[in-house]
Amino acid sequence: MQTTIPDVSVTTVLVHEPHPGVVWVTVNRAEKHNALARPVLAELAEAVRSNGTRDDVRYLVVTGAGERYFAAGGDLRDLASVRDEAAVLAMMEEAGAALDAIRTCPVPVIAFLNGDAIGGGAELALACDMRLQSANARIGFIQARLGITSAWGGGPDLFELVGPAHAMRMMSRCEMVGAEQALAWGLADAVISDGPQGQDFAAFTKPLNACPPQVLRGIKAQAIAARQGLGWKAHRAVEQKHLVQTWLHDDHWAASEKLLSKGS
Repeated sequence: MQTTIPDVSVTTVLVHEPHPGVVWVTVNRAEKHNALARPVLAELAEAVRSNGTRDDVRYLVVTGAGERYFAAGGDLRDLASVRDEAAVLAMMEEAGAALDAIRTCPVPVIAFLNGDAIGGGAELALACDMRLQSANARIGFIQARLGITSAWGGGPDLFELVGPAHAMRMMSRCEMVGAEQALAWGLADAVISDGPQGQDFAAFTKPLNACPPQVLRGIKAQAIAARQGLGWKAHRAVEQKHLVQTWLHDDHWAASEKLLSKGS
């Protein structure tokens, strides 16, 4: 099944469901290095919201078209009119809200870095819950090259994910971090050497494909609680809520019966 989100000029976001419960959302601007104009971000957010709320969806995968770029940051033509404080604040709010749709999506969101994730593209990658990085792909917070800092929540994400020392190093030196270094730093969760249809990707996602959707939603709810800095008591309440829901689900009892029958 494949659907697209219409645009008057070009389809900039594609939605594809290659397997039941696994939805791919692709930024389809390879000729523009998958630059993230604000209308593109809005379409991306809508695709995440509409599919992330489906009960049958286990997880989403966000990627870019082509093999060179996951996303090459904000679209400079789109941002050229942002010239005063009010416009900057509005831009940050609009684009940041689009990435927040990923951060708060009810199901896990995986970034597949088919190519380089640069600037705002790196912020998009870090808004996702996990990152699978092609062996040739790099990730870089290179906003300083334009004389600016991060804009869409990627700064807090980066400092939380890799710690102040590595985050400062990446940002101030505009480092482009390769796949193996990203894996060592915790920026990437796996290196994919054989493409999205290969064994590396299949091996990483196999356990997720076997996990019941309601369990993945319960895990994501705790990830959101942690990301938002909820205290222990509030986070514990989220855990308790989802344990009740998953414990009473038929999937739990079927899995328990299966284990019990093996031991008898």
